[in-house]
Amino acid sequence: MSAVPTPPDGGAAASAVRPETAALALFGDHVLDRGVAVSTGGVVTALGRLCIGEHATRTALSRMGRRGLLRTVRRGRQAFLALTEHGTEVLRDGQRKLDGDIVDQHWDGRWTLLSFSVPESRRADRHALRTRLGWFGFGPLRSGLWVSTSAADVSATLAELDLLDRAEVFRAEAFRWTDPARIAAEAWDLPAIAAGYSDFLVRWADGAFEQLDELSRRVLLGAEWLQLIRRDPVLPAVLLPEGWPGTRAMERFRALRGGWARQAGELATDVLESIVDD
Repeated sequence: MSAVPTPPDGGAAASAVRPETAALALFGDHVLDRGVAVSTGGVVTALGRLCIGEHATRTALSRMGRRGLLRTVRRGRQAFLALTEHGTEVLRDGQRKLDGDIVDQHWDGRWTLLSFSVPESRRADRHALRTRLGWFGFGPLRSGLWVSTSAADVSATLAELDLLDRAEVFRAEAFRWTDPARIAAEAWDLPAIAAGYSDFLVRWADGAFEQLDELSRRVLLGAEWLQLIRRDPVLPAVLLPEGWPGTRAMERFRALRGGWARQAGELATDVLESIVDD
């Protein structure tokens, strides 16, 4: 594996993303559904190009292992990392989000309402549920009442957290004086989400991060986009402010990501020592 010089301002680039998110972007691009395991040292080298330090990378990889996303494959003294079944499911879901639309084009006007009550003694489960509901596109409308414009099925998440008997789900339409746009404005911080997309457009203007190679740029781009879309419920246009910047940001993201795909793949082959995961 060849040594790679540190980019002059790679630290500024990496400061926008968490090491674990960068690792997820790397594994999503170069490990997912390829039937391979990659060397720990290769991942350290790849993220090191973004000035993410070795300790931070190894800590992130250990955390991903504890979360059941990665497993270790030994070849002699060398350790390789492969995706678990759970990790594969998580990354496939992430890839669907990366490839999906930023505005819902098929909303039927109905809402999904999820009501739940979790006792204080199960605070950790309550926090986990709220985090996952956000990923599924739900937003908190009232205490214990979350809403979504999609018909996302969260029963598996509720079952995993042993909360099925503490939640009820409904599909309904806004009625009489209830304004759907007001519901959206109350359930989600749309100005903050819009600001994130606007900042992305500025940060990834033409010529951005030219000091980085295509592999590093694509990892950084994917990691930043993952952080943005985690907050975005993907609402229909009728509920969004006029001139929604998410649309332009998505176009920019797809153009850049596609343009760097071939070169990033070639660099990954050189940097990420891999073995067949059997």
